[in-house]
Amino acid sequence: MGIQWTLSAGEIEKESFRIIFEETQNTPLAKLPPAEWKIARRLIHTTADLHIADTLVFSGNPIKAGIEALLSASPIFCDSKMIRSGLSMQKLQSINPDYSETHLLCSISDSDVIEKAQKENRTRALCSVEKNKDKLDNAIVLIGNAPLALAQICQYVLDGLVKPALIVGMPVGFVNVVESKELLTQCPVPYISLLGRRGGSALAVTTLHAIMENILK
Repeated sequence: MGIQWTLSAGEIEKESFRIIFEETQNTPLAKLPPAEWKIARRLIHTTADLHIADTLVFSGNPIKAGIEALLSASPIFCDSKMIRSGLSMQKLQSINPDYSETHLLCSISDSDVIEKAQKENRTRALCSVEKNKDKLDNAIVLIGNAPLALAQICQYVLDGLVKPALIVGMPVGFVNVVESKELLTQCPVPYISLLGRRGGSALAVTTLHAIMENILK
């Protein structure tokens, strides 16, 4: 078919979505409710992998919970600077003008977090969670990189210390990743996760942006 040089960004996205729709018609994805399909479609669009959604899990009506949290301008905990940078402040403020940079909780590069991590020989992501513990109630939690951050938040939830509005648990890798996601499945809070080793900061951001699509129609 060759390179289609004259397509705009919007036309490329539209054509991509058409191809995704066409190629998933004979798969379980075709039976997803519309709101969940938007998330699965975005994850496939981000990775060009039709199987990325095979282990996609929704629990506790998480899309509804995420929408309500966004409309209330709930804080958003980010386990990495990549997630914080990837979030669209313009979209957030379109949903609720009260949103500002202070709503994005990411302490991974704070001097006290770095010092504590070095002193105690622990990850900065884990120390960042501890620093923001008192801000996690009713917050949206985005984990795309650090499984220990997810595990610590899950432990807080299971101990009855915090109750986030929504957890997007998508750390990626080989160490502590599967275990942290299994711990998430025990938590009585709304969550969206990709079970197994798959994940990443881009996918966590994509998931929240897909939830926003249900508001910014």
